[in-house]
Amino acid sequence: MVDVQQAVEAELTRIGPVIDPLGELFAAAGHELALVGGPVRDGMLGRHSNDLDFTTSARPEQTERILRAWGDAWWDMGRDFGTIGCRKGDWVVEVTTYRSEAYDPASRKPEVQYGDTLAGDLGRRDFTVNAMAVRLPGQQVEDPYGGVVDLANKVLRTPGRPEDSFSDDPLRMMRAARFAAQLGFTVDQPVVDAMRDMAERVTIVSAERVRDELVKLVCAPYPRLGLTLLVDTGLADHVLPELPRLKLERDEHHRHKDVYEHSLTVLEQAIDLEDRLGGQPDFISRFAALMHDVGKPKTRRFLDDGTVTFHHHDVVGAKITRKRMQALRFSGDEIDAVCHLVELHLRFHGYGSGEWTDSAVRRYVRDAGDQLARLHVLTRADCTTRNQRKADRLRRTYDDLEARIARLSEEEELASLRPALDGNQIMEILGIPPGRDVGEAYKFLLELRLDNGPMATDDAKAALLAWWAAREQS
Repeated sequence: MVDVQQAVEAELTRIGPVIDPLGELFAAAGHELALVGGPVRDGMLGRHSNDLDFTTSARPEQTERILRAWGDAWWDMGRDFGTIGCRKGDWVVEVTTYRSEAYDPASRKPEVQYGDTLAGDLGRRDFTVNAMAVRLPGQQVEDPYGGVVDLANKVLRTPGRPEDSFSDDPLRMMRAARFAAQLGFTVDQPVVDAMRDMAERVTIVSAERVRDELVKLVCAPYPRLGLTLLVDTGLADHVLPELPRLKLERDEHHRHKDVYEHSLTVLEQAIDLEDRLGGQPDFISRFAALMHDVGKPKTRRFLDDGTVTFHHHDVVGAKITRKRMQALRFSGDEIDAVCHLVELHLRFHGYGSGEWTDSAVRRYVRDAGDQLARLHVLTRADCTTRNQRKADRLRRTYDDLEARIARLSEEEELASLRPALDGNQIMEILGIPPGRDVGEAYKFLLELRLDNGPMATDDAKAALLAWWAAREQS
């Protein structure tokens, strides 16, 4: 408890030059203001951010007048929910009117009603660790639901009955999983029980809100905690059903863990390799690791000798992943990137002990495209064998492949694989107009480039003319 108190004192000292003057402006206008939610929680955990959330008795139009005069820039995109935002130097501030919100059983959108007291506003929040506030000015801490104790004990509880909280906003069930993944906290058993009993109610929430929570969960420090909670409570059956479907599937190597556990392990190992991608949480890489084997249930076949096969689970898995990501309203670029990685995740296993020709290596790079760095991460993470000798051999083999890619890249500029002749040159040499023939000629030259490496312009021209002549004869 002493550590929490010291942390919040240090954080209030850091942000005091911003929050105190703003509190005085609201007080002078006859309104209450309090720092609330995540900034208070994170400050007690010793985490620092320049994004500050406040709640106030002022109505949005009154908040707007104050922030316009105080900030450097302002916005009102959250006005329908009572929120006005502004920027002051390096600080981003959002101020929301005291409120209570609840879902109509048949609606995807919450109904917003303004409240009159800080206590009432805190009582409607999702978890006790988010139901703490600091009144301004004066920096008086308000903790009516024991959030400080729960923070110290690393447990997630709701301010009131979890059934009431989840009925008001079913997305809070996903937020429980997300906060478990972000903070490494356990979830109070009554909360878990309510999540299990009310899991189906999450279907009333819009796909976009579910998607945003899932992204935050996957990009959190401990995603296994959140994903396991989603599966165990049945929430995953409604938001990511492909994950629990993996639970009963044995992997092709007959490990003592199922494909579900294997997939979570691959996700964790991909996270350990994120320094290759810049060191920040990378959703594309992480989600591809989680989904890479979702095609196995549909492709599982038992052979007469007792072995199990999953032929083409990479292609099937990419299609399943695309369908799920589309349902969750991901962007086209995100969908393409994840599905591309899922489809390619087995490609390395044809490398053997390095038998690939340079042509095959070039095609590996060409097919990976701008996802090559992520494919390296996924392929390495996909090795979960407990056989240390085998793991070392796979690592050395992939080291060799990466070294060959680096060598060819240096020699041949693999990052920009293009034939020696462009479309205009092809049309000039062959005397043809734009059309399908130009595309086929370009494809021929690109295949030649992949097979033989860089070619001189004259050699490429001769090869093109020979190909064209043979094509005309046939």
